[in-house]
Amino acid sequence: MIVVMGATGNVGRPLVQALAEAGEQVTAVSRGVSDAGVPEGVRHAQADMTDPESLRPVFDGADALFLHDGGGSAHPFSPQDILDVAKAGGVGRVVWLSSQGVVTRTQSSSHGDVGRSREDAVRQSGMDWTILRPGGFHSNAYAWAGSIRTGRTVAAPFGDVGLPTVDPADIAGVAATTLREDGHTGRFYELTGPDLGTPRQRAEAIGDALGEPIRFIEQTREEARAQMLQFMPELVVETTLDILGEPTLAEQRISPDVERVLGRTPRTFADWVQRHIAAFR
Repeated sequence: MIVVMGATGNVGRPLVQALAEAGEQVTAVSRGVSDAGVPEGVRHAQADMTDPESLRPVFDGADALFLHDGGGSAHPFSPQDILDVAKAGGVGRVVWLSSQGVVTRTQSSSHGDVGRSREDAVRQSGMDWTILRPGGFHSNAYAWAGSIRTGRTVAAPFGDVGLPTVDPADIAGVAATTLREDGHTGRFYELTGPDLGTPRQRAEAIGDALGEPIRFIEQTREEARAQMLQFMPELVVETTLDILGEPTLAEQRISPDVERVLGRTPRTFADWVQRHIAAFR
């Protein structure tokens, strides 16, 4: 059985679906009590990652675990404690969803120090491990959904700086493969999309899918910072703005790892938009 933590999130939901379609026994774990969106035949469990003891029943009969930061700074937790409980329950394989910033932002306490310490806990867990390091997600565009629905506008900084954002479904596909198949132990996979895309181009792609033009409003860094501070810690905001505005060559590199693992090219942002266009109507 495979346990998926954060099973109702942007990666967790398609991961649970992919595992269920592959015939795996899955326990989908989330903080909420609702099992909405959980495929038929999949066990749903409510648990809190900040309370590892609450997870003991979840791991009964499990042999593999998908784990990530569970909301980052908003819900701090100890990966080591969760891994100890999982190992005691018989789990022998863990796939950890990390971040590209762990290696590209080595001087950032928000992405670097915390991310590296959590990766270290996974590597030292005594389990077979695989670590996934995606860059930005296509689904970050959900932040624009409200302004697109109400005014057909997008406001974002650094409108012409390109990054190879990745489809969460591709992250889920890689996670499903590494959870189910041998040959991925001790591997780090950097996950990106197939091309560089700018905020302006992503807004245009949404407009194309809607059949209506989207007006792009370029924010200053300070305007974006003030907006992001409403829902993100300051250190995370500053690091995010650094990546968006002055990405390193490593952050703009298009990785071959999705294709290596899945045997196909990563999905484009335009493809993601077509599948999720209802959110922007």
